Amino acid sequence: MKKKTFFLIAIIIFLIILILIFSINMSKKSKIGHTNNSQEIVENILNISSYNATINVKVISNKNENNYIIKQEFKSKDSNLQEVIEPSNIAGTKIIREGNKLTLENSRLNLSSMIENYQSISSNNLDLSSFIEDYKKDSKADYEENENEIKMYAVGNANNNSDSKCKKTLYIDKKTELPTQLEIEWTNKSNEVYILYNEVEIK
Repeated sequence: MKKKTFFLIAIIIFLIILILIFSINMSKKSKIGHTNNSQEIVENILNISSYNATINVKVISNKNENNYIIKQEFKSKDSNLQEVIEPSNIAGTKIIREGNKLTLENSRLNLSSMIENYQSISSNNLDLSSFIEDYKKDSKADYEENENEIKMYAVGNANNNSDSKCKKTLYIDKKTELPTQLEIEWTNKSNEVYILYNEVEIK
């Protein structure tokens, strides 16, 4: 009888040790593979201080559709640069913001003519920082998620005109925690903008 009791106690102790070892290993694996939860990812996006990105931009208006490839360098709210890579007829055009000053540079183009025909690419709505600012200001800003991505929603001013609003949706990849797409729709349906983030480097 004593042998049976001793044997049972030994088995129970052995099982407890196995369970403890398994629990410790699982805890280590969980820490190694840890990813931020959705709220943390959203907070990280909202606290971006600077970034570089290459984006594909599609602008749809009542009259036509235009496509661009643009390189962005955002150093701060008061200092950022956009350079047009494509289309070739305006390639090399730089849109530089320093404080409240907007400068367009391209030695081979008539820039006053360019700004009239391509107002959409000089709008700060193309900046990720513009979305972040709108999200922080919009009391109804929110986000939803599925297994693979987070969608952040905000409404902001269009082209700094308080009478014209636009709805913005930013898509975030949960694995990389980086933006993949930004959709902008003017509430009067006059314009739609679709931005694909091909390369994003957050600093």
